[in-house]
Amino acid sequence: MAALSNRETFTGPALPGSRLAVRQLQFWLTNYRRTWRGSIYSSLLSPLLFLGAMGLGLGTLVNAHGDAALGGVSYLVFLTPGLLAATAMTTAVGESTYPVYASVKWTKTYQAAAATPLRPADLFHGHLLFVTMRLVMTSAIFLVVALAFGAFRSPWALATLPASVLTGLAFAAPVEAYTMTREKDSALIMIYRFGVIPLFLFSGTFFPVTQLPAVIRPLAYVTPLWHGVALCRALSLGTATPAAVASHVGYLALITGAGVAWGYRTYRRRLYV
Repeated sequence: MAALSNRETFTGPALPGSRLAVRQLQFWLTNYRRTWRGSIYSSLLSPLLFLGAMGLGLGTLVNAHGDAALGGVSYLVFLTPGLLAATAMTTAVGESTYPVYASVKWTKTYQAAAATPLRPADLFHGHLLFVTMRLVMTSAIFLVVALAFGAFRSPWALATLPASVLTGLAFAAPVEAYTMTREKDSALIMIYRFGVIPLFLFSGTFFPVTQLPAVIRPLAYVTPLWHGVALCRALSLGTATPAAVASHVGYLALITGAGVAWGYRTYRRRLYV
């Protein structure tokens, strides 16, 4: 009856900063108290291992053949902003798939919450706030490690923090909306197999997109990760222009907004039955 009452009184999505959305954020933070140490360690080890092995190790071989293809910078400097954006993508997808699916399919915590004054929009916003917090934390740790490696050339590199967070949200919102429509978790595996892994490899993270075959290149340009990589790389190198920044930010914001709009619908359809 409570869920039916909520449906009858639903007048639209709650604001992201609403009290009920913050209440839902507190739920996720309470759960996170049990696992935060492990996530801190992984957030620290990931850039250490990637930048050490790829940026310095493989970078020695790449630099030996010249840096013209990389825009005149070392491979470490070229790789770091791309890895930052890619890390934001993997963090966002990880937080927007199985945790959400478990809440609606296995533990049923979303169904229980829907029988309270919390609306589907509050549940959605609350989790997006949590994902945003995770993205800020992971990206900040990555930046500290990258600075220790000397991987940035411009003070504008600090702006890669909000850029990477926006990149992550461009994945989190639509992936979370999609997850709410799934009845089997096998669909989530497809996201990683046919989405995350190809994007990680072919969106300019490890080599310029211009080295891809001409037929495939346009596909890379329409992916959110390429825009995130290009934005973070331009900022870290100090080569960003207002027009380019506006283009990348606008594209990522558009994808995020579309994902949020879709999430309103999928959350409401799944929880108000």
